[in-house]
Amino acid sequence: PGDIVILATPPAFRWIHFAYALEKGLHVFMEKPVTVDGPTSRRMLELADKANAKNLKVGVGLMVRHCRGRQELKRRIDDGQIGDIVAMRAYRMHEPVGYAFSPPKPVGISEMMYQVERFHSFLWASGGLFSDFYIHQIDEACWMKGALPVRAQATGGRHYRGDAVDQNFDNYSVEYVFEDGARLFLYGRTMEGAYREMATYAHGVNGSAIISSNSHTPGKVRIFAGQDTTRPDPVWAFPQPEPNPYRMEWEDLLAAIQKDEPYNEVRRGVEASLITSMGRMAAHTGRIVTYDEMLGCEHEFAPGLDRIGEEGPAPLTADARGRYPLPEPGVKVNREY
Repeated sequence: PGDIVILATPPAFRWIHFAYALEKGLHVFMEKPVTVDGPTSRRMLELADKANAKNLKVGVGLMVRHCRGRQELKRRIDDGQIGDIVAMRAYRMHEPVGYAFSPPKPVGISEMMYQVERFHSFLWASGGLFSDFYIHQIDEACWMKGALPVRAQATGGRHYRGDAVDQNFDNYSVEYVFEDGARLFLYGRTMEGAYREMATYAHGVNGSAIISSNSHTPGKVRIFAGQDTTRPDPVWAFPQPEPNPYRMEWEDLLAAIQKDEPYNEVRRGVEASLITSMGRMAAHTGRIVTYDEMLGCEHEFAPGLDRIGEEGPAPLTADARGRYPLPEPGVKVNREY
């Protein structure tokens, strides 16, 4: 009791391990996403309240929130330096990374352990590449906006996949809509040989800002007088070099433990995970999905996961060709597969 446990297994296991950590009286650092569907999101919110009741500190691996440069940018946006935000753009377009694509399961490994090992390929385990890769861009944009989107509509598709059996699309485009009508446009692509960009931008009525430049760190945040974020003369830029947010998120968590200050990032981790899942579900079903719908969705990808062992049965079953169920937008509209 009083020590810290790191939860960095695939997100599907987060609620199981978090509940056990709370039972043991441990402070927690958990990686993102913290949930991949509605039922586990509701479960995690209940567990967050239990952590508060036990005075346990919990950090969530959305480290951009701890970037000192982005924190200063957030203060300046809140102070009105670029005016009301009306649009944001987020890009995560690069070659396949992690376990985004998977070949058929080899012999000598159980179905369950194959899917856990290659968790980016399976929606039940990780929310797919969409949730695991795109959550950072989505979260940092909504943080700067100071609001959660109320609905999303999206497109996506698969290309050039050979014998790949994973559940992911190769490209995604999502339009998130906020209550005031502002938009966040997300562009994701996981494809060899295509244009690459990993950046996030905010556009206000009086100017614009770079939230991320080329990766999560360094952010190299800047503010511009107009809407052209490529110009060489920003009106403000955070000094370089900037502190590494991967270190700062740990310094902030440890400081809260040492000083016994309130510290629980689970709720905003769940919100970021839900917003991400909302866009993913909109792409996979071909319909508009609201925040409330996503939170209340009853489709749990891996029910009973806390009772499943290494030999399974796995939450997902392959067909006779070794392929797994795929999203079919406009056909499967009430669940993602």
